[in-house]
Amino acid sequence: MRVYLSVDMEGIAGVVHEDQTNPIDPLCAGEYGRFRRLMTAEASAAVEGALAAGATRVVVNDSHWLMRNLLAEELHPAAELVSGSTKPRSMLQGIEEGFDAACFIGYHAQAGTAHAILDHTYTDRIFQVRLNGQAVGELGLNAALAGRFGVPVALVSGDQALAAECEDLLGTGTRTVVVKHAVARHGARSVAPAEACRLIREGVAAAVRQPPKPWTVASPATIEVDFCSSHHADMAEMVPGSERIGGRTVQVTHTDFAEAFTAFRALYNLASVP
Repeated sequence: MRVYLSVDMEGIAGVVHEDQTNPIDPLCAGEYGRFRRLMTAEASAAVEGALAAGATRVVVNDSHWLMRNLLAEELHPAAELVSGSTKPRSMLQGIEEGFDAACFIGYHAQAGTAHAILDHTYTDRIFQVRLNGQAVGELGLNAALAGRFGVPVALVSGDQALAAECEDLLGTGTRTVVVKHAVARHGARSVAPAEACRLIREGVAAAVRQPPKPWTVASPATIEVDFCSSHHADMAEMVPGSERIGGRTVQVTHTDFAEAFTAFRALYNLASVP
C-alpha cells in the first residue's frame, strides 16, 4: 500500500493566527518555530497511522507557504519528504507516481468561509475559485488533481469548517478529523497537540484501509478565479489560453484537469506581480 500525505499548517491543532504560520517575518520566528514543530508531529502521526494500516511507502509533501516547514530530523523516519519550491504540482507534487490513498493533514476551509481559521484559497489574492461552477478551495482543487491520477482522498484534518466543506464536496466516504472548532478567523477551541496526533494516527489507519473512490470532475474542466483586484486579473489574463470573463475574473478550460490545474497555478502566480 502506498500512501500520500499533503501537510498544510493552518489546520494544525492550536494554530489560530498568521503569526504562527509565517516563515518570513522575523518577528514571528518564535511562534512559527513552535508551530512548525507541532506540524511535524501531526505529519509523523499520520505516517504512523499509514504504517499501522500496512503502508509500504509513505510520501509526505510539505504544502505550506514556502514549503520548507517540516523538520526533517523530527519527521517519522519511514517517510519520504518532499519539500521546497517551486513544485509543478504544488501541494500534491509527485501524486502522479501512483498511490492507493491520499490524506490531507492540517488543511483549512476555502476563502470566504465563516467561522474558519485562516480561510483562503492558495493565496490572499484570490476571492473565490469555482471548478465547473462549484466553489472550491484547496481541498477541492487538490482532491480533483488526486482523482485525475486515480488517487482517492481518504482523510482530511483541520477545523470544523473544513470538515463540513469536505462532507459537502466529497461525501461521507472521506473521513474527517476535527482538531479545533473555529469561532472566528483568528479564534478557536482546540484539542491538545498530543490528542490531535492520536486522532490523526487512528483516523489515518482506519481511512487508508478502506479508502473511497477517487473524486473526479467532468471534462472539460473549467476553473474560474475571482481575484481580489482587477489588477490581479489584468496580470492573470496574460496566461495563454485564459479568458477574461469579468472585471476580476479569469478562467481556464482544458480536457485534462492536470493541465487546467497547471494553468490555474500560472494565473495566481502571475497575478502576484506588482
